[in-house]
Order: sequence, then structure tokens, then C-alpha cells
Amino acid sequence: MNYSVSSNIATLTFANPEKANSLDEAAWEAMREAFARAGADPEVNVVILAGEGRHFCAGMDLSVLGSLQQRMTEDPTETERQLVAFIEKIQGCITAIEHCRKPVIAAIHGGCIGGGVDIITACDVRYCTEDAYFTVKEVDFGIVADIGTLQRLPGIVPPGMAAELAFTGRKVFGAEAKAIGLVNQVFTDRTSLLAGVGEVAATIAAKPPVVIQGIKENLLFTRDHATEESLAFVARYSARLMLQQMGGE
Repeated sequence: MNYSVSSNIATLTFANPEKANSLDEAAWEAMREAFARAGADPEVNVVILAGEGRHFCAGMDLSVLGSLQQRMTEDPTETERQLVAFIEKIQGCITAIEHCRKPVIAAIHGGCIGGGVDIITACDVRYCTEDAYFTVKEVDFGIVADIGTLQRLPGIVPPGMAAELAFTGRKVFGAEAKAIGLVNQVFTDRTSLLAGVGEVAATIAAKPPVVIQGIKENLLFTRDHATEESLAFVARYSARLMLQQMGGE
């Protein structure tokens, strides 16, 4: 994964276009490390996630299936333990996007397949090209999507639509993705997509970083908690921030 910073904007780019930016185990870990790096970098206020070549991300590389076979043992309990540990490891690589304190904008072109959908659902904002397509492909491989899509997608699109996409594995192209709320805006091609996303990122990067980080933290808290808890959380958060700004601590 390529990592660059300019004007307080980090651009993280999947860089395996020969394999449609599919991710082997090393690439999943590289993604986790890149988001941890961006989150800790004081020069970074916002992150753009994009892909080189024809596609954004084709999800899990087929080589991973071979590594899963190697985890099989004659002891079913041990095999299950190792498979659970593997799944949780990949889940953690995706959750690293949420744990990154900086807002993450996904710029999607071409295919966003399987694990690619898991990744973009963990981003804060999504944009795509007209020819971009999204598919929850796991069902066609006899797999229940298990690294984040089923947990995050129903909070982004209507639950019935999330269920339809998971049950059918059908493709959703740019216009429909916008209509169902999966993306905010659709651009004609990758060039205009990156230009438009760059403008959004620049606008965010110009805002007070501590406030932007606070917005992200509170949005994520609100997603997972009831309104009363969320109001109490933001009250405490805001009070601490104002106290810091007044030099109280």
C-alpha cells in the first residue's frame, strides 16, 4: 500500500493493480499499519483511500485460501480456534480504519468486491465513479461475509437493501449506489473522482483538527449507542474540549 502526505491530506493507495488490488495476508497487515500511521501523524488531518489500475479493491486474494487450508488439523477444536483467530485478525485490519482518528474518505472506481465492500463500509465517507460497482460476493463462494459488511452496511443503506445485496451477490453500479445512500456523489471517471474527493478532503483538512476528530469519535459512538448515552458522551467530550481550549488543562 502506497502512503503519501500533502497539504495535511494522507493518500493511501492499494498498489497491486495486476491482481485488481486483491489483498493477501501481508497486504491486510500493511493496510492496518498505514491507518495506524495516518492516525498518529500530526501532519495528517484527513485520509483518502483509493486504488491503482482498473479496480478499487477485489477483496481477499485467492492465496489466502491456501493459507486457510494450512490451518486445518485433525483436531476440529484447534482448527476452529485457528480459523476464528484468522477471521478476527482480518476484522481488526478493517476496524483500524475506524480506529484511525482522522476522517477517511473512500474514492472508489471499478470493482469493489467482497472484502472491498467490508473496507469501504468502515470508511467515514464514500464517493465513486459511474462505472464503479459493488458486490457482496461472499455468498457465491459459500461464505457468510464475516469481516464487517453484515455489521456495518445496514447502518449505511436500508437494512432490506443490505440483506438483498448479501443474499444475491448482485452488482450495484454508481447511480444505484448513490440512490441507496452507499456513496455521497458519483463522478464520470477516476480523474474527476480524485479531483472531487481532493476538494472535499481539502475542505476538511482546513477545519480545526481536534474538532474534526471529535466529530468522528462522536459519530461512531452514536452509531453504537442509544441517544441518551450519546448525548451524555458528547456533553462530556465537548466540555473537556472547551476546557482545553480555555487553558484549563
